[in-house]
Formats: sequence, C-alpha cells, structure tokens
Amino acid sequence: MNIVILSPHFPPSMTMFCRRLRELGATVLGLGDTAWEALRPELQAALSDYYRVDDMHDVDALVRALGWFTHRHGRIDRLDSLNEYWLETEAALRQAFDIRGLRPDVIDRVKRKSVMKRVFERAGIAVARGRVCRTPAEARRFVAEVGYPVIAKPDVGVGAASTYRIDRDDELEAFLGAMPAFDFIFEECLSGEIVTFDGLVDRDGRVVMAVTMTYALPVLDVVSGADMTYWIARDIPPDLDALGRAVLAAFEVRERPFHFEFFRQPGRIVALEVNMRQPGGLTVDMWNYGGDIDAYRAWAEIVVTGTARLPAERPYVVLYAGRRSDRGYRLSGAEIAARFGHLVVLHQRIDDVFASNIGNEGWILRAPELEPLRAAAREIQEVA
Repeated sequence: MNIVILSPHFPPSMTMFCRRLRELGATVLGLGDTAWEALRPELQAALSDYYRVDDMHDVDALVRALGWFTHRHGRIDRLDSLNEYWLETEAALRQAFDIRGLRPDVIDRVKRKSVMKRVFERAGIAVARGRVCRTPAEARRFVAEVGYPVIAKPDVGVGAASTYRIDRDDELEAFLGAMPAFDFIFEECLSGEIVTFDGLVDRDGRVVMAVTMTYALPVLDVVSGADMTYWIARDIPPDLDALGRAVLAAFEVRERPFHFEFFRQPGRIVALEVNMRQPGGLTVDMWNYGGDIDAYRAWAEIVVTGTARLPAERPYVVLYAGRRSDRGYRLSGAEIAARFGHLVVLHQRIDDVFASNIGNEGWILRAPELEPLRAAAREIQEVA
C-alpha cells in the first residue's frame, strides 16, 4: 500500500503515525517543504521516499510530486496529513489522483463552520445561533437578534485563532472597523462546560476508540493568558456518547481520527464544531496513557487493513497541566517531580506553535480517579 503523508514532520506526532504505517508494511511517501537533512532520524527511517517542494501551497508542484511518486511506486492508495490546515489541499489532490477519502465536493461541511451548522441542524442536533456576516449592517442585525455577548470567528479557521468575544456596542464597532477581508461567522455566546467526543473510526465508519475530554476553562481564556488544564475521563456519559455517534453518522466519517466539541448545559448538549483530525498537543499520548494502548498503531491498522481492535476499558483518568514561560510559579520542576512523581507519566517542552493554547511546558498525569489529578494541577500551576 502506497501512502503519501503531507508535511510528515509537523505536527511532531506525525513521526509516530509514519513509523507505525511502515511497521505494518506500508510504503510511506513523505511530501513536504523541509529539507531531508532537517527531518528527525526516526522520521527518515520511517519514510520509503521523500519529495521536497519549495511551497506547500503550490498545488502544481504537489501534483508533480504525486506524479513522481506514482512513476516510482505505482498507484497512490491513500493521502493524508491529519492536519486541519491541509484538508482542502488533500481533497484536491485526492480528486486529481482518484484517491479514497474526503473530496472537494464535501470539504466545506468539515471546514466551514456555517456549513457544519446546517449539517448539525439537519441531524436534529442543537447548535448556537450563528450567521456569516459580511457587512457591518449584517453584523449589527445579528447582534440585535441574539443580544450580547457574541463571538466572532473565521468561518474557516483552526482552533481559537482570530476569535473574539464582543460584549458591547463600542467593541462591536471597533471590531467592524478592523474586520479582516475573509468571512467571519457571528454566534451567540453560550456558557457551559466544554466537552469533546474524540477517537478513531474504521473504513466502514465503526468506532474503534472513543473518549471524552473536558476543559477546565474555555480556550479563549487560555489564549488570553490562563493556564490550560484538561482531562480525559475513564467513561463517556451515555448522552454524550449517543450524540457523538450521531455526529459521526451525520458527517459520514470514515477511516479517520475525529475531534468534536460541545457545550454541556443544564438539560442539553450543544454542538460547537467538528474536526476531522486527532486533538492537538499531547492528546494522542493521553489516549495511550489512559488505556495502555497505542493509538498511533491503531490508526495505521485502520488505514492498512480497514479496522483495528482496542480494549474498551480505560483504567485511568489522564490530565494535562500546562505552564507558561513568562510566569513565575511556586513549585520548581524538581519540586513537582518530588511531590507528584507517582502521578506524572510525561513532562515535556511544548512546541512553540502550540504554546499559546496549552503553554510552553506540560505535564501529563494519570490516576484511577480525577480529583487527585486536579489537586496536583492546581499546585503545579500555582503562581508564586
């Protein structure tokens, strides 16, 4: 099986996916804009071939690269990056080379938040009221309908980038006066606990693994400077499990990791957005620590064989606690190791591109119950 991986060096976890594909006998073909010599040795060892382009946004260059791979290795069976940024590029290349997977005719429903809303609504899933507003008049009309606060964010965007909370008329006018040229969607601002439904589905859409994450704080608060804490529970509440599976069916997800976000409110769960990729940062490692599994290998098995088997039981709750480099904390790294070494399974410097969301330094902790982990996180993040 010939599998092309776009940008195999980023995010860093792609190295593990590539290694597992190679171990299962796949021919792993890397396509990126980084020099071969700059790739990590373990990634070099996982790749059967590599093609460098000057610009990953140059579709003609990417087409030439796939032609070169086809000439050398035969038909390309799969193409992926597991990176939301490249979804549209992947779709165009799959169309050009008749490769299985998401194609351009369906890409809007997993990229454009406004189109996601329509899919949710057709499936009978509650969503926040929202609308793409291309003029100041449209934005003012929407605010008049739903009231303050509202959230303004790119209709096509990743994470919390360029996302704004607007509470008053003067803030709205300031935003409208400097609003970028791309489409923004305005939504009513909902409160509630942010929870997720994440995991892997096989080639036939069967759930191979499912977990739920809970964020201690909204991501906007974290981007504004708060420390990030989130955790993966041992079990998924039945109502969230049923809703997550309904979303999988509505979006016809196949042969992919997935990451769906929701607001839990009294008496209901409201859908926020879908992401056809694994959660970011160190979350796949958290999947592994929570269930003593290898999710990297499971995804590789799904791609190569069509499915995979993982145990349903999760022995541990797993929590991430992040800290920022510009803040003074009460406990040093050595003191954290001494106090909580029995809970810590990973301590790692975070890649700068993720630091605004999850901090410059992170600890993964696990235990059978949540409360000891939350207590440890509070001490780890306590400012001096």
